[in-house]
Amino acid sequence: MVRILSADAVGELLSLAELFPVVEEAFVKQGRGEVERPPRPHFPVGIDIDRVRDGNGNGVVGAGSKPTGRDSPLGTGLTMPAYIHGREVYATKLAAVHPENAARGLPTVNAQVVLTDATTGLPLALLDGTTVTSARTGCIGGLAAEYLAADPIRLGVLGAGTQARWQSRAIAVGSAVESVAVYSPSDSREACAADLREDGLPAEAVDSPEAAVSGANVVVTATTSETPVFDGSWLDPGTLVVAVGAYTPETRELDAETFERAARVFADVPEEVADIGDVRGAGLDESDLIPLSAVFEGDASRDDADEILVVESVGSAVLDAATAEYLYEKSSARSVGEEVGL
Repeated sequence: MVRILSADAVGELLSLAELFPVVEEAFVKQGRGEVERPPRPHFPVGIDIDRVRDGNGNGVVGAGSKPTGRDSPLGTGLTMPAYIHGREVYATKLAAVHPENAARGLPTVNAQVVLTDATTGLPLALLDGTTVTSARTGCIGGLAAEYLAADPIRLGVLGAGTQARWQSRAIAVGSAVESVAVYSPSDSREACAADLREDGLPAEAVDSPEAAVSGANVVVTATTSETPVFDGSWLDPGTLVVAVGAYTPETRELDAETFERAARVFADVPEEVADIGDVRGAGLDESDLIPLSAVFEGDASRDDADEILVVESVGSAVLDAATAEYLYEKSSARSVGEEVGL
């Protein structure tokens, strides 16, 4: 039997406060090399799909017909497997990133996680991976703020989607938040701020990226931008920057000046972060990145109150595996979810 954990079931089980130590331990295991985390392939999807829908199934525009202009991808598909040594289960996440979903009223990131018995290879569970992804990524910002920023937190958020909300909520779990300033070029910033106020956070929408960054001591970027979303000269001394949106060579949220001003740059997966637009655009490579796990091992910290620090995250399947295992064990203990035969 396979346990199905829907978004509602995952939401019922999930506690960010409980998840913090789960994610932290997963980082430590990853940093020590006590995991299996194969390279994650990512590939374009949706190429030529409009032409097929218009009846040109061979992808060739026939006489008298007009090109649709959709020969570029609609999104990106990703496959992310991982196993933590000694655990009874391993996980494979199937993820998709579709930037145009925001205009459809749909999440930009969607995912499913398959949990498998490490002893027998039998399937154990299928979980809503979208919430898993949002929660474990939120914990990255929450843990980074807890370890590397000083309370109270004055939070500036660039982006107003699902991850902007999760980052803000998670930071509030581990730190005292004094204010939250949310900016997005769309009106979604108002809705994001309203949702955060309903969660008890002192959030306000602002009219410019400079208004979100200036005066903040923690800045979160959670966008799908291909160009930097703020000017590094706006950062106050002592600011922690948590960038979670860029994940390919084409995506970029931070400018070169941000990195030039930073005392250290931490990365959740240095070898993969080295390939994203943020790092490439700043002329850095993997040797310039410190594994974020070093912070949790006590091997790296803030040396000076005025240091600007950067945390780059592309996401690790190890965190998905740890989060899915936590949810599966909790669901089994509470009989949450639906069991079905395949």
